[in-house]
Amino acid sequence: MSRVRTGPVLGLTVQTVLLAGLAATVGLDVAGWLAGLGYGVVTCVALRRGLRRGGADRLGPADRVTLARGVLVGGVTALVVTGLDGATPLGVLVPMTAVALALDAVDGWVARRTGTVSALGARFDMEVDAFLILVLSVQVAPAVGPWVLAIGGLRYAFVAAGRLLPWLRGSLPPRFWRKVVAAAQGVLLLVVAADLLARPAAAVLAAVALALLVESFGHDVGWLWWHRPARVARTAAPTTASSLSPRGPSVAALPSVPSLRPRVDAIADRPFAAHQPV
Repeated sequence: MSRVRTGPVLGLTVQTVLLAGLAATVGLDVAGWLAGLGYGVVTCVALRRGLRRGGADRLGPADRVTLARGVLVGGVTALVVTGLDGATPLGVLVPMTAVALALDAVDGWVARRTGTVSALGARFDMEVDAFLILVLSVQVAPAVGPWVLAIGGLRYAFVAAGRLLPWLRGSLPPRFWRKVVAAAQGVLLLVVAADLLARPAAAVLAAVALALLVESFGHDVGWLWWHRPARVARTAAPTTASSLSPRGPSVAALPSVPSLRPRVDAIADRPFAAHQPV
């Protein structure tokens, strides 16, 4: 059996073992089991498809680290769903989430050191990050308020809007602050989920996380709107016409058109971009 098959399937196997361990120790209800297994199956299928589309025959070293993070996120998902009808075992949830967040920095370091940076790895890392933020939002919503679900849902709303508005799918220039905000979401939500703060303080912390996220998305949406192809074409049209004049075009009048960048950069610079460098 090729490694294209064994890599993702091995992740699903480890996911099942982890869920069995959680069920035997802290307990999982049927909904938790289904959520964890469903997450594992979707991850396995999507990863296999991504490998085949990318022409890769195996997971890279950084991808295996991301897969380990993904398995932990599956365990966190099962615990959160189980806790919807009762108390979530924070003594297990918090350390498991902390390890998953810490490994987010490891896969990027491994990718740089091994020279195995790829578009698939960046996308895989980004999706694991985004789903973990969504799950943590669900965990803290009962204590903070349903509005905190916007933190986990904003990225998916952005993707959905991009299907209706093609200009939202454009490439974004690198922005370090975007990565800082993405990383801060998990840390801030984990602090709130740990239930160490009074309710008002937890609400303020979650509000700060949402405000940072709205600023980051707002900045990117504004940039994409300003640099949308239709506007660039309208701006460039007068310049093209003026180039036919005997005097030639003025350099100062030339529009600032963003250069085309590789697809890998386009994936890595999306909101909630992967910390694995591409």
